[in-house]
Amino acid sequence: MTSAVKTHIGYVRDENQDRVEIREFGDNLLVAVCDGMGGERSGSKASSMASDVFFEHFEEGYEADMDAYSVRSLLLSSVSAANSVVYTTARMDYQNFGMGTTCVAAFVSDTYIAVANVGDSRAYLLRDGTLSQVTTDHTVVHMLLENGQITEDEIETHPQRHMLMKAVGVERTVCPDYFRIDLQPDQPFCLLLCSDGLCGFCSDAEIQEILERGASAEEMTQQLVDAALEKGGRDNISVAVVTAS
Repeated sequence: MTSAVKTHIGYVRDENQDRVEIREFGDNLLVAVCDGMGGERSGSKASSMASDVFFEHFEEGYEADMDAYSVRSLLLSSVSAANSVVYTTARMDYQNFGMGTTCVAAFVSDTYIAVANVGDSRAYLLRDGTLSQVTTDHTVVHMLLENGQITEDEIETHPQRHMLMKAVGVERTVCPDYFRIDLQPDQPFCLLLCSDGLCGFCSDAEIQEILERGASAEEMTQQLVDAALEKGGRDNISVAVVTAS
């Protein structure tokens, strides 16, 4: 497996409130993207704190011989640990009130990918020529779409299109979504984790076209960021790519 991450402040925001990181656990990888929210510097603080706690909690609990069920439990508890710290911090100082962050994280082994998600940062998987969105957006517009109250065409212009239904650090507890993808031996794939600075402005077709170019993981991350910047760079942009060939 090869991997790379890249983040960019974009052209509009005063600071980068995204955090993206990959760490190795033996032959396996753990990757996470957090997109912070909150006034002043609270969003940046929330994403940085959540990412640090998430990785620290996972590292403390990880064992090399863990089965997939144990990894699932550790992944979810690591997100919950991040939620507790951000939530408590927000309530200890009024200046941090309302801060929170998205979190999409993936544990990648040679036999499966485990994904946990809170918010609207996404995980995509490209396999056998098909790009699939693994995660579900925890947004008001997605809920309205599922309930048949709006159409897909209405999402882009809906006034609540960026409003989250769920985020890390906003409530005392959080229940992340969990997804598991089983991998076939020697089957090529490309996993992408990103903040909405990419997927909020570039279509799935545009993202797939970049991932299918056969470039290195490092080149893919740069090309994805460049594509979002070409759309105006109206948000922070963070991407993480893991490939196997």
